[in-house]
Amino acid sequence: MFDIFIKYLQEKGGFSQTETDTIQGVSVTKKVRKGQYLLEEGQVSNFSAFVVKGSFRLFRVGDDGQEHIMKFAIENWWISDYTSFMSGQPSNCYIEALENSELIIFTKEKWEYLIGTIPAFKQMIEHLTARNFEAHQNRIYSNISETGELRYENFVAAYPTLYNRVPLYMIASFLGLTRETLSRIRKQSVRKQPPVTQHLTKQR
Repeated sequence: MFDIFIKYLQEKGGFSQTETDTIQGVSVTKKVRKGQYLLEEGQVSNFSAFVVKGSFRLFRVGDDGQEHIMKFAIENWWISDYTSFMSGQPSNCYIEALENSELIIFTKEKWEYLIGTIPAFKQMIEHLTARNFEAHQNRIYSNISETGELRYENFVAAYPTLYNRVPLYMIASFLGLTRETLSRIRKQSVRKQPPVTQHLTKQR
């Protein structure tokens, strides 16, 4: 399992063999069943997890009982409630496995140790944090200024693999749309496609 993470680190660059050995030495591997929770509301998110295989969703439940999906994570992505992770306060979120999955997990203690002792790891995390912040800002802007059609098109373009693995109602929640609205948008999108592409889309 760890060889996939080694490849990920090598693609980021700047890690020596000694450093990757150190990273492996403080990590824990975990297999998670579909439907199992890594985190539930009220717990402290004291881990950061790298997804080796599978998919997850981070979501909150409103006072009305509606689920609001804030993030998805698939292979080579990270998952945690980082607000709880950094503050040490109980989380308002849930993290659920959407498929049978495999993870490499770092506790907060080990995470901070790696940041403090391996400059390349610290640089990688700072870069990922900046990208995640930018993505979060862009999503807020998209949800308040773009049409549902554009949000859907951008989602499919940006995450084609994820799109085919996540239930429709979850995508609707992530995009801030009702399931009925997203179904209508999808049908309209299919009609706009060339005949061959339209046929392939219907076979999914």
